[in-house]
Amino acid sequence: MKKFFGKLALKILGWKIILHGDPKVLNRCILVVAPHTHNMEYILGNFSYWALEKPLKIIIKDAHTKAWYGGLVKALGGIGIDRSQKNDLVNFVAKQFEKEDFSLVITPEGTRKWVPKWRKGFYHMAMSAKVPIVLAAGDFNKKIIYLGYTISYDKLTKISYEEVLKKISDYYIENKVTPKVPENWNPEIS
Repeated sequence: MKKFFGKLALKILGWKIILHGDPKVLNRCILVVAPHTHNMEYILGNFSYWALEKPLKIIIKDAHTKAWYGGLVKALGGIGIDRSQKNDLVNFVAKQFEKEDFSLVITPEGTRKWVPKWRKGFYHMAMSAKVPIVLAAGDFNKKIIYLGYTISYDKLTKISYEEVLKKISDYYIENKVTPKVPENWNPEIS
């Protein structure tokens, strides 16, 4: 049912998916989504994962998973975290990957506003969970969702964090991704 609805929604909205790599990698990875300038990216990402029949999860405030609509949030992949407490999120994520396979959505910008640099959590999560980093982007000019460019865990163990950022930056430059709110995107990934 999700596959049908995901494909239908993307078709009605006029979006298409372009895979850059083996779709099997989408079963178990840290999914870096950028640019992150609007909530529509999450909605399009969900439709894409449904269309491809891939498991998707997102870390969210636990208030959303405990609310009256919490069952729906969990069904859509929400993993509730108590943000008022100091959490060891990196190890928490690694333990989740021990239990099951999924793509964990991470937006390294940490907000939908312009930021001077990315947060490093996505990198540490991938290293701790021993999973690849996979890139995703929504190009709002071309109405294309790019998925699948992969930096394997093996590769991550051989290059520096700065080299990872360079690979990511080159990917977004090469694909000339146009975000929903261009002024909120800092293409100088650091």
